[in-house]
Amino acid sequence: MSEQAGYSPSFKRPSDILRMRRKRARSEGVGAGGRSSAASPGLSAPGVRPFSPGPLLGAQSRSGGVKRRNPFASIENTYNSPKKRAAVWSDGDIDSLGCKPVVEAESENRTQEPDRGDAPKFTDLLLQADKEDATHKKHLSVSEDDSLFEEDLFDDKPAPSILTSPQGPPTRETAPPAVCVEYPADWSLKTRLLFTSPLPFSWAEHLKAQEEAQGLTQHCRATHANLPQHIQEPRCSSELRCGFQQCLLYWQHPSLPWLSLFPRIGAERKFSGKSAPWAQDEVLQQSLMSEWSVSITSLYSMLKAKLCPYFYLCSYQFTVLFRAAGLSGSKGITAVLSPTTRGLREAMRAEGIEFTLPLLEEKRKSKDQGSTQHHTEEEEQQLTETNDHKEAEEDDDDDEDGGFSWLKEMGVQDKIKKPDSISIKLRKEHSEVRLDHRPESVVLVEGSNTFTLLNFLINCKSLVAATGSQAGLPPTLLAPTAFRGATLHTLKARSVNVKTQVRAGYQDVCSLEITGPVMPHALHSLTQLLRPAQRGGFSAGLYTHEPTAVFNIPTCARTEQHKQDGAAQDLGGCGLHPSTVSQLVQPSTLGKSALRQLHMKDYSYTWRS
Repeated sequence: MSEQAGYSPSFKRPSDILRMRRKRARSEGVGAGGRSSAASPGLSAPGVRPFSPGPLLGAQSRSGGVKRRNPFASIENTYNSPKKRAAVWSDGDIDSLGCKPVVEAESENRTQEPDRGDAPKFTDLLLQADKEDATHKKHLSVSEDDSLFEEDLFDDKPAPSILTSPQGPPTRETAPPAVCVEYPADWSLKTRLLFTSPLPFSWAEHLKAQEEAQGLTQHCRATHANLPQHIQEPRCSSELRCGFQQCLLYWQHPSLPWLSLFPRIGAERKFSGKSAPWAQDEVLQQSLMSEWSVSITSLYSMLKAKLCPYFYLCSYQFTVLFRAAGLSGSKGITAVLSPTTRGLREAMRAEGIEFTLPLLEEKRKSKDQGSTQHHTEEEEQQLTETNDHKEAEEDDDDDEDGGFSWLKEMGVQDKIKKPDSISIKLRKEHSEVRLDHRPESVVLVEGSNTFTLLNFLINCKSLVAATGSQAGLPPTLLAPTAFRGATLHTLKARSVNVKTQVRAGYQDVCSLEITGPVMPHALHSLTQLLRPAQRGGFSAGLYTHEPTAVFNIPTCARTEQHKQDGAAQDLGGCGLHPSTVSQLVQPSTLGKSALRQLHMKDYSYTWRS
């Protein structure tokens, strides 16, 4: 065949090239078995892998090709690191210090100990190289230093959730929850308590008639049994069962068996459909109110004589807590009322009752303290703004007086209805109206003003609902001790054993449920009983009547708090256990919140509010 134009005799087809490569691979594969691994190119020293973290031990005894480099090894963390090799493995340093490569040094250590003398160790040189790298990183800026954005996944310390500036303030660690042998007093009313424990509550069920009678007698005579720290068999302890019955008793007025008179706020649905013979009978309503007036007057007299520690007045609009002198760190009798409205506060002012709004005053003090800390141009700007605001208000007042003169000029003053003075006043006091029915509207009355408040409540017509399902029904009075016209009631208790699912199976959990108006003394007495009965381990879920959560506000300043020891001694005849009195005389620390959870472990309390 004749040669074509442009054809080169050295040209080979692709199929021929592939055939030659396969023959070459076969011929090289036959002779590769006899070759030594040390003869392979790319090794700087015998027995050392390139870019490997360390020496290849026993490399001389192995046969076959050289193992490839580890792709997960970090070049900066190897013995062949460029920085460490530049600092350590220079020719002059090796000769002067007497250092040798790793494999050679190990082979010599097997036979004899090297003569080191005063030369530094190889590890010291490595540490020195690391220090130089660290000092080099310190001079980098935040944008250049990538270590600020790196996370050490193998560090035991938890990594921060955000990047912190090197020049910023140090982050504050949250303190662990408080653990102690006593929890703060909670002055809010509870509607339900749910105690849980791994140990059964069988001792709290099926009380005998004798035990119920003994608990009732102890409550009426104000005698308390001292329980031991540890009870081996709670079910067989009659003192424990009698004390449990005693903790469930409370006094109430009025008492209607077919109606639940607590809570009263938002209880219209519970009252609807129930028989209310007083709703349309004014004579019956007056009779109920006269009896109620006698009962509350009796309670206040006992409170003043420190024979009753406190009592609650629960109406369909608000709740009032009266406390004896010495409780919650106060010197005199105090009354806390919540929630309130602008109309109620104005009526109290009209009767000459002096009161304070503690939460509003606290906000004002915090604002004043914050303003005094900044003596800058911002204060002058704020002063100018307030002056402008005052001038604007004055202009508004002028407009309110003569602002409708333009209607006369147009001749339409009779056709357009003008706003009356009441609506103008409401517009001015919109901030005060906005406070109604909120926790910030809580009112504190102290000293002799509490007696004026008592007379105001007795004569106040708006205290009783005029319409609705609660029409004509006096407010509910609750107290821990007996008073005139009161009826003895018992909280409902029920124990249930349930199984809860844990990781691999099920665990028995015992629960004790208490329902009813749970007052502060009842909560403390129950926890005092559960401490030895459940061997120092239980949890409690506390369900608060929300309008009363704000009753935990401090009633006096810290500088005005007197000694609680003398107050506890003065209240020794109020009918409560001495440990309960010592807890209630402590100043309130919960603020406008209430206890939600209570835990005891190893006879120590933790709580959440």
